[in-house]
Amino acid sequence: MFLEVSQLGVHYSGRTRPAVDGVSFSLQAGEIGVLIGPSGCGKTTLLRAVAGLERAQAGTITLAQQLVSSPAIHTPAESRRIGMVFQDYALFPHLDVARNVGFGITQLPAAQRAQRIEEVLTLVGLPNAGKRFPHELSGGQQQRVALARALAPAPRLLLLDEPFSNLDVDLRERLAHEVRGILKAAGATALFVTHDQLEAFAIGDRIGVMHHGKLHQWDDAYALYHRPATRFVADFIGHGVFAPARIEQRAGKVVVHTALGELTDLQECPLPGAYADGLCDVLLRADDIVHDDNAPARAQIMRKAFRGSEFLYTLQLASGETLMAHVPSHHDHALGEWIGIRAEVDHVVTFSRETPPEEAMAGAGSQSRS
Repeated sequence: MFLEVSQLGVHYSGRTRPAVDGVSFSLQAGEIGVLIGPSGCGKTTLLRAVAGLERAQAGTITLAQQLVSSPAIHTPAESRRIGMVFQDYALFPHLDVARNVGFGITQLPAAQRAQRIEEVLTLVGLPNAGKRFPHELSGGQQQRVALARALAPAPRLLLLDEPFSNLDVDLRERLAHEVRGILKAAGATALFVTHDQLEAFAIGDRIGVMHHGKLHQWDDAYALYHRPATRFVADFIGHGVFAPARIEQRAGKVVVHTALGELTDLQECPLPGAYADGLCDVLLRADDIVHDDNAPARAQIMRKAFRGSEFLYTLQLASGETLMAHVPSHHDHALGEWIGIRAEVDHVVTFSRETPPEEAMAGAGSQSRS
């Protein structure tokens, strides 16, 4: 592996919980990894630890088979041959694009430096921008210049900290696809931090979901969505709800009973013995719920969000359970309207049933009185 992080721990003084807690993952040469999670989850601290800007109190970081971080060893950031692209681009406003890009390769002879500047500007799609100044460029072009500057010294690893957060939402995903193409063309190994799922899916070969300093899953986008390892990952990625269910084995087949009826002919599903009495929560994604006027199950539209080609409907069954559904936008139903729905689940994802808060409080109260 080119980058290997093993049981990494980073602690800040005065905090009871580690910022990074026992995190392990790896990247092969040429792979793009993405760290995603809510604010304060530890993803930026983890990136800074890889860069050498934070010390490791536990675990190790190995880069190109060289140990660069451990409780006993700390290779300084400037000695790790790592490039960084920041949230604010950090371009020098008084320097033109060529001098910005060449800032980190001043040790090269002038002709070689000029050739390298031309190479990386061509790589990022700005071959004739060398004499322009940052204020003359769009936000997306400035981001490409920042990327060219980071690539110019040919770093062993490139780190990108929320590089698109200052850009318009529509531009972010497109630029993420473009940056992926640039990094792949350069043969770069990169680690990227974002809070935006679409960016993560667009750019990452491997994506890590973090929460409270822990890495819950390190996988490709398809597996994160369809085979989440933890309840947090299932809840954080995509749209969906956890619905009470019961699993049973009938005539040699596994059947999952839900408020929408039975789920059968399942390719992947745990056996009933995985949960006490087969009782569990099943993850129902918005794309698992199909709008079907002929379906026997009916649901009332409680909220609707227009997404262009589709609506994201929040629905409530007569039993009170909530569901979500992606529905083509030409089905423009009114709030309060009842529509027919059915479940069409290809990937059955189940978790231990959560005790409702009021039941948990009642249980705690009865225990305290005993």
